[in-house]
Amino acid sequence: MDDVLLRTRKMMLEHGGHSVSTASSEPQVRDACLEQSFDVAVIGQAVLLPVKQRLLALVRQHCPNAKVLELYAPYQGKALRDADDWLEVPAAVPPDLVERVSALAAHTKPKKR
Repeated sequence: MDDVLLRTRKMMLEHGGHSVSTASSEPQVRDACLEQSFDVAVIGQAVLLPVKQRLLALVRQHCPNAKVLELYAPYQGKALRDADDWLEVPAAVPPDLVERVSALAAHTKPKKR
């Protein structure tokens, strides 16, 4: 994943009042889940489908209480059918990212557009 994109999303979410840990590999996701508890895990649109599926499985196994938000490009569509929510991201940083993470963290259903 693009480090600039990762840092930008992290800054946006922190500005929205969230504590953010970033992980861009399977071992990092597993380790993060083992070290702390998460409300929401965001799986980005730049991640390849097989990796997205493995990341989702890792989150479900090691962070069972975390909600999963999948970001996806319009030309790809949703890949993780059992994610908790999805956000189409035509741009590098989706404008609804903070709202979706906040809604999932509060365990509410985000507004559909």
